[in-house]
Amino acid sequence: MDPERAHHLAVAVIRAIPRLGLAALVRRATRPDPSLAVETLGLHFDSPFGVAAGFDKNAESIRGLWALGFGHVEIGTVTAVPQEGNPRPRLFRLIEDRAVINRMGFNNRGAARAAERVRREAARRPRAIIGANIGKSRVVAVEDAIADYRESARLLAPVADYLAVNVSSPNTPGLRGLQDEAMLGPLLDAVLEEADTTPVLVKIAPDLDDEAVEGVARLAVAKGLSGVIATNTTIGREGLRTERAVVDAAGAGGLSGAPLRARALEVLRIVRAAVPADYCVISVGGVDTAEDVAERLAAGATLVQGYTAFLYRGPGWARAINRGLAATAPAARV
Repeated sequence: MDPERAHHLAVAVIRAIPRLGLAALVRRATRPDPSLAVETLGLHFDSPFGVAAGFDKNAESIRGLWALGFGHVEIGTVTAVPQEGNPRPRLFRLIEDRAVINRMGFNNRGAARAAERVRREAARRPRAIIGANIGKSRVVAVEDAIADYRESARLLAPVADYLAVNVSSPNTPGLRGLQDEAMLGPLLDAVLEEADTTPVLVKIAPDLDDEAVEGVARLAVAKGLSGVIATNTTIGREGLRTERAVVDAAGAGGLSGAPLRARALEVLRIVRAAVPADYCVISVGGVDTAEDVAERLAAGATLVQGYTAFLYRGPGWARAINRGLAATAPAARV
């Protein structure tokens, strides 16, 4: 089946869980052990494991994802201006590598629509922690990005539990240039002003060199952000097992999944060394098993997110991660 069609069908099934009145029942079977709870960003997370941005672009599946056992759901990436994203096909599986290439291009219905959905979900109890990942609208020039991000922050900060500033997707022209400290500083100032007391984090690319990673991490601390999310997808294609012709046929886009594991772990360690001990660092990239999540926590991650392995593991993935974590020694979760 076409990967994007399969994704939409999966989202429809997950959305159906609460619509059929099954959310509480399913959650009973997936509820994380209380020992997994994490306090960070001034919030209580039932589990350190959550869904990365990209799965629920329009805040349609928050309740269903909570029912499946995830501790938090990061919606988006959301843009101030609704947009269709890049032309199809734009999502490709690399099955031998347990990976995905995507060039979705921030397809979403806009920050105003997302804010209404998040507002409704945030009123529910109990529920997952809700993060809102915001990015630049494609029709907006890079030099006008600050006002664009400001608008999304204005709409979503009052309803989300935290904001994630995405300046690292490879699928929006010019976006990654915003990671340059001279451009990133004023952008973060604007988002922080709109966010008020809502925690703000910045999401960085794995393709930055180590010095740049450290620089962004230190800038985040200096600006008063609440955390760093490391990492986004990569434009690299090194070390893949999939036939080169298949990879080349997929074309441009961000690579996620197992091939990103080693670099995501490296970036996590660089960020952790550059920020205070109690600073929130969310690790993303190449996470598949409970052992992978435990490894990230042991390396200094406060929280861990996944997405690509969800496509391969299926609806029991979060439950399996949580059970595996609960069975590990407490020291592995420090």
